[in-house]
Amino acid sequence: MPRAAKGRTTTSPKTYHHGDLRRVLIAAALELAEEGGADAVSVREAARRAGVSPGAPFRHFPSRNDLMSAVAEEAQRRFRVSIAAAIAGTSADDPLARFRAFGMAYMRWAMTNPAHFEVISSGKYFSHDQSEALREDNDELIAMTEQLLMDALAQGQLRSSDLRVIKIAGRALVYGFARMKIDGHFPRWGVADAEADQMAEAIITLFVDGIAKPV
Repeated sequence: MPRAAKGRTTTSPKTYHHGDLRRVLIAAALELAEEGGADAVSVREAARRAGVSPGAPFRHFPSRNDLMSAVAEEAQRRFRVSIAAAIAGTSADDPLARFRAFGMAYMRWAMTNPAHFEVISSGKYFSHDQSEALREDNDELIAMTEQLLMDALAQGQLRSSDLRVIKIAGRALVYGFARMKIDGHFPRWGVADAEADQMAEAIITLFVDGIAKPV
């Protein structure tokens, strides 16, 4: 038998060296969604992308539903960061401007991250009811919208006091516009991809001007 080289030791092969398997798998799944859409995400493919054995992920994600829930939570976190950054760039004394910034951040993030938006906005990839983090995030976003509108009303910025209608109309506007872009409807409506952001600006401005009390 040949002698082993001096200073070398033999060890059994290891398939996993990551310090945080859960985080790495979520990142891999997000990449898969970006590249092939939400339908391209699977626990097995995320494991392959992460460089671990096919069975390794199941201690963290027993099913695809569990993995997709985690993907949605991370996508929602990034969504919230984008919205917070947009609002932070506006004056705290102008709630209507902050409401507008919220709407623009929503549409821009959705159009820039269509696969991630698809995951968090569609109910077909995982059970929303099983994700406490997502429920809390959604509740906080709704509460933020309501607070901005209440502040705008208190400052005399709104022409109507029916905040429920304004809130739902605003949500329908930004969600509907984002879905039109993601679902490929813009060409039929004469909107080129290059002007999507400009069109979003014009639409949100039209909506905000419509709910604002004339100066």
